[in-house]
Amino acid sequence: MSAKTKAYSLNGSMILCLAVGLTVGWATATKAEDPATAPPQLKELLAQIDAAANRRDVQGVMQFYSQDFKHSDGLTHLQMEQALKQLWERYPQLMYRTELQSWENQGDGMVAETVTTVTGTQPNGGTMIKLESTLRSRQRYENQKIVSSEILAERSQLTSGVNPPNLQVILPEQVRIGQSFNFDVIVQEPLGDNLLLGTALEEPISRDRYSQPSDFELDLLSAGGIFKVGRAPLNPQDRWISAVLIRGDGMTMITRRLNVVDR
Repeated sequence: MSAKTKAYSLNGSMILCLAVGLTVGWATATKAEDPATAPPQLKELLAQIDAAANRRDVQGVMQFYSQDFKHSDGLTHLQMEQALKQLWERYPQLMYRTELQSWENQGDGMVAETVTTVTGTQPNGGTMIKLESTLRSRQRYENQKIVSSEILAERSQLTSGVNPPNLQVILPEQVRIGQSFNFDVIVQEPLGDNLLLGTALEEPISRDRYSQPSDFELDLLSAGGIFKVGRAPLNPQDRWISAVLIRGDGMTMITRRLNVVDR
C-alpha cells in the first residue's frame, strides 16, 4: 500500500529572512560577547527586523542586506527576496522572534549569532496546517548591511489534523563526509488499530530546492515509525533530512538540516 503526494517545503526558506543587522562600531569586542552585554541599538534593531517580517514587509527586511549578499546555501539578494514573497503568499500569518546568542567585532565588520523561531498556520483543503520552525545562523555585517549568512542548525515541523503524531527524532546535527548515520522517527503514542503511512526523504541543499517541493511516495509502515541508516556524501554539502507520518487523525512532517563536514 502506498500513496504519492507532494512535500510541503520545510527548508530554510521558511526563516531565512530573520538574520539580524547591526551597525559596525557600536562597541569594541575581542571575542564573542554574551547577548546581555549587547548595545541597546542592536537590541532595538532586532526588534525592528522582527516587526518588518511580522507585517510581511519584504522591502523593509531586504533593506538590511547588501546587494552583494552571500548565503551559505547559494542564495543571492534577489533570490532571497523572491523566496520571502513566495513564503508569505503561502503562509500569510507567520510570526517571527529572533534572539541574539553572541556578537563580536571581527576585522572591518561585525559577526552575530542568532536563533530565529517562526510559527504560523496555513489553510489547506478545509484543514489547518501548523508550522513551527527554528533556525540558528551566523551573519557578518559591514557598513550597516548584512553581507553574508551561514546556517548552523535548522529544524522545521508541519502538523495537521485533530491529533497529529507526536514524534521523537534521532539524527546527528553533524557528520563527516562518507560517514554513516541513523535517522529514526518514532511515534510516541500507541497506534492501536490505526494504520500508519510514512516515508523519509534526503535531499542535497541548494538554492533551487527552496522553491521546489519534492514528490514522494507514502508506504504502509509495519512499525511505529521510520528507521533508516544513511551515508553522508563524499563532498561537504549539507542535506535536508525529512520524514512524514500520517494516520487517520493527523499528519506530522519534520525536516532537519544535516551538516556535512570534511574533517
